[in-house]
Amino acid sequence: MPGKKLYIIAGEASGDLHGSNLMKAILQEDSSVQFRFWGGDRMIGVSENCVKHIKELAFMGFVEVLMNIRTILGNIQFCKNDILSFKPDALVLIDYPGFNLRIAEWAKEQGIPVHYYISPQVWAWKESRVKKIRASVDHMYVILPFEKEFYKGHNMEVEYVGHPLIDAIENFKRDESGTISSFRERYGIQSDKPIIALLPGSRSQEIKVKLPIMLEAAKKYREDYQIIIAGAPTRDEAFYRQFSSDTIISLNETYALLSNADYALVTSGTATLETALFGVPEVVCYKGSKISYLIARSLIKIKYISLVNLIMDDEVVKELIQDECNPKNIRQELDRLMSNDVNHTMKEQFNDLRNKLGEGGASAKVARSLLKTI
Repeated sequence: MPGKKLYIIAGEASGDLHGSNLMKAILQEDSSVQFRFWGGDRMIGVSENCVKHIKELAFMGFVEVLMNIRTILGNIQFCKNDILSFKPDALVLIDYPGFNLRIAEWAKEQGIPVHYYISPQVWAWKESRVKKIRASVDHMYVILPFEKEFYKGHNMEVEYVGHPLIDAIENFKRDESGTISSFRERYGIQSDKPIIALLPGSRSQEIKVKLPIMLEAAKKYREDYQIIIAGAPTRDEAFYRQFSSDTIISLNETYALLSNADYALVTSGTATLETALFGVPEVVCYKGSKISYLIARSLIKIKYISLVNLIMDDEVVKELIQDECNPKNIRQELDRLMSNDVNHTMKEQFNDLRNKLGEGGASAKVARSLLKTI
């Protein structure tokens, strides 16, 4: 008897990570489940049935989306046709709201059950999307503590499963301990030389804007610290070499880097939370196109942009945004972090953050809940 069929859509690097762990958890519950998906290398490591790779999908900001609108609309139509051909028992959408909410609305009309894992950040902006989500999503799994109450205020019951990064990081520490311990040796880094990690994001647009600023800020520390760029799985070394000919580039092993890092410069997004969960003091750096930033500033109604500060409801980590994101300010904040008192306080706050996110098991919880309904 053929297994159940799930169509999964993840459009970014973080979605690929959480999608792969969800797929593994589903197969542990039922090894006969068949997948067809949009994702990246991690999801491909679980199943070969990939339709589109995330490197073809990541468009950032209002201007960039408009410039690529024909490609995006073409992808949406292609996706609809592919879902109809596959005839899934359920559609599983992972974050990536601009694309996935359109697909959810259409899928509901086709009678396909829609499960959404990792809520769009409607609490930050476009709160009007909640009505669309309520109408088109059959089951929403949320990962941030305050999201359950947010949706309840909009007459929608959702399931809080905890944050999947808890499991992803614990699994890495357990399964890749050799990678962690051999990291310095592989890159020829002295055991006593502290490391500053640069995490400029995964999309080419954001890397081109932020990495040069990070590198300029890090120049001051080159003699006493090892500077290392965290290379995204969707980019090759040549892409990063256009920004620096001599900085170490650690491709697709951000967790091993964070396990060894002493400080980090991090672009806003999931990476801010990952860095905190590894206990690495960080500076959050965000800079986009001026038009995209002005539009976002007029729409977004939250106090902070980093997940660390949003979850803690406090400025635990410094956020340098737009014009404030410059080498001088970054160096000033790094110098402050290198003070023992500030360093110790931030690490204590990171422990509190870890406790706020619960005991883990998000992927398994979603897998069990999902399979009960199909």
